[in-house]
Amino acid sequence: MKCPRVAAARCLANIEQEGSSLSRVLPRYEQDLDPAQRSLYRELCYGTLRQYWRLEFALKPFFSKPLKSKDSDVKMIIYVGAYQLFYTRIPPHAAINSSVEGCRSLGKKWASGMANAILRRCQREQDSLFSSLSPAADAAFPQWLFNALQAAWPEQLDDIIAASNAHPPFCLRVNQLHQQRSEYLEILANADLAAQPCEFASNGLRLDKATGVDNLPGFNDGDVSVQDEAAQLCTELLDLNAGQRVLDACAAPGGKTGAILECEPELAELVALDIDEQRLSRIQDNLDRLALSASLVAADAAAIESWWDGVPFDRILLDAPCSATGVIRRNPDIKLNRLASDIEPLNDLQANLLNQLWQCLKPDGILVYATCSLLPSENEEQVSAFISRHDDAELIAIESNWGVNRNGCRQLFPQLNGHDGFFYGKIRKKL
Repeated sequence: MKCPRVAAARCLANIEQEGSSLSRVLPRYEQDLDPAQRSLYRELCYGTLRQYWRLEFALKPFFSKPLKSKDSDVKMIIYVGAYQLFYTRIPPHAAINSSVEGCRSLGKKWASGMANAILRRCQREQDSLFSSLSPAADAAFPQWLFNALQAAWPEQLDDIIAASNAHPPFCLRVNQLHQQRSEYLEILANADLAAQPCEFASNGLRLDKATGVDNLPGFNDGDVSVQDEAAQLCTELLDLNAGQRVLDACAAPGGKTGAILECEPELAELVALDIDEQRLSRIQDNLDRLALSASLVAADAAAIESWWDGVPFDRILLDAPCSATGVIRRNPDIKLNRLASDIEPLNDLQANLLNQLWQCLKPDGILVYATCSLLPSENEEQVSAFISRHDDAELIAIESNWGVNRNGCRQLFPQLNGHDGFFYGKIRKKL
């Protein structure tokens, strides 16, 4: 039988060495596991990645010499063992022995003694192991990102770190075309699924405990969708009305596409655009489940000559590619894969998307710029720079009880048991 710890080590080694995303490689190593083992496998993958930088700096001195890149799986089986020792209720002997046996399962019996020695030392020195770490390592963040967040948000830094290293909440969006949120809460209660209304999203609710979508009443009938509270807020900013033509740019996997159509089913047209044709199939699957329709287009949003028919849009939602630093708890591989050198190219991409899509917006139309980033250069600085370049652009200040004001835009920080980190700016094209 396949071992979830070995599968986790192989998954994590792939991420570290190949720069793969967790969402892509997680299913690859999960498929051979017994269904009863998959929960532990996912916990080990997510948890070890969340704590990677603490483990990296604490355990690095325990290795007599650096391991070769081809032995990254050995390093990861040891880190998985350390994660179990420090962050789970798994008995220490099980955490250690499983890593020792894991080395043999990886075909690297030579590493079993090393794994045993390192993890037993971790067990002995547990109280002092993390006492001399740098602030960034102690926060389990890469140095560059810790520095960037500290510079941008010194007062909020501790809360950002705590929320980013925690398990994310399980949030739903109730389909208002089917029932009210209060009605669905009753349905959940009758199914013994405890949930609470979200504070800011009018159709959002948060389950007390995550569950599979197959356990959600009415999920297959489109009664409810999985979507974080922060992402749900886009619909109130778009000021949607019947008869409008709307563009959802960079739309995959389609959560906001569905939210827009549920909010205003009488749109003249909703165009859902994404550069990845394979990801468009996920949008279609979501729309089919919701019994809603949109025009799906696979194209580079910035290359408007390749997809735009010249008919302007009343509303544009640009959920721009970004560092995703506001959703690290859901995508902890970002801590390994995202580099400081990535930010400037992302800033250039965001600016180009804004410039190009602006041409597609009708006079008096509204463009909502969104990211799941916490970095000002991707957010309020991007919006301010855009408005300074375009005489026909004006900022519509977002007056809301969520997030913090950033020059008329709103920044949300990840919250323990609350929404993800997100940013919104709202821009109108002058007549």
